[in-house]
Amino acid sequence: MIQLFHVYKYYRKDFLALNDLNLKIEKGEFVFVIGSSGAGKSTLLKLLFCQERADEGQILIGGQNVSRIQEARIPYIRRKIGFVFQDFKLIQRKTVFENVALPLVISGISRSDIKKRVNEVLKMVRIEHKHDQRPSFLSGGEQQRVAIARALVNRPAILLADEPTGNLDDELSLDIVELLRNIHTTGTTVVVATHDRHLFSKILRRTLVLQQGKIVSDGLPE
Repeated sequence: MIQLFHVYKYYRKDFLALNDLNLKIEKGEFVFVIGSSGAGKSTLLKLLFCQERADEGQILIGGQNVSRIQEARIPYIRRKIGFVFQDFKLIQRKTVFENVALPLVISGISRSDIKKRVNEVLKMVRIEHKHDQRPSFLSGGEQQRVAIARALVNRPAILLADEPTGNLDDELSLDIVELLRNIHTTGTTVVVATHDRHLFSKILRRTLVLQQGKIVSDGLPE
């Protein structure tokens, strides 16, 4: 599903964010990516989402080399990938329903299908009763659920989550990760970048430890 071969990413000439990264994530896996601030977690997810490009190496997603893909093809690749941002990135002037529907509107989906699919994912993340609310009236946990619903509405094969619990307390954090685990049971490949030790210590899944842009550990946490 996801393969990286000798991937390097530089920010400025003197800062190496990812250093000779080699990685394989199978279809349907749930993987945590952990490490201190600046270790390369967010950079890795941005490369997988085609938000940024690797300076060296190859990245294959579903067998397609996204390192060499034309810019015009990136939106089509992203339709297969859902991305959950740490700061939610919800549009404040739009309702919950409108925020979640946005990827479908951009893709040109019919109005009837949009209504059906948005209602499905809102129900999945248990936020359907707030569909007419605007984000400013929601709690942090509710906003994160809306962000996850938006990432899922295109029915992606891969879900990437960058510090999805960074702004939440411990109880809400575990609630969100439980939601991600339920999503994983549907067959979605899930990759979660986090520095929150509560998550990967209580939910045993494959865990990649990044340190200065290198994978220093890969396996189940102790």
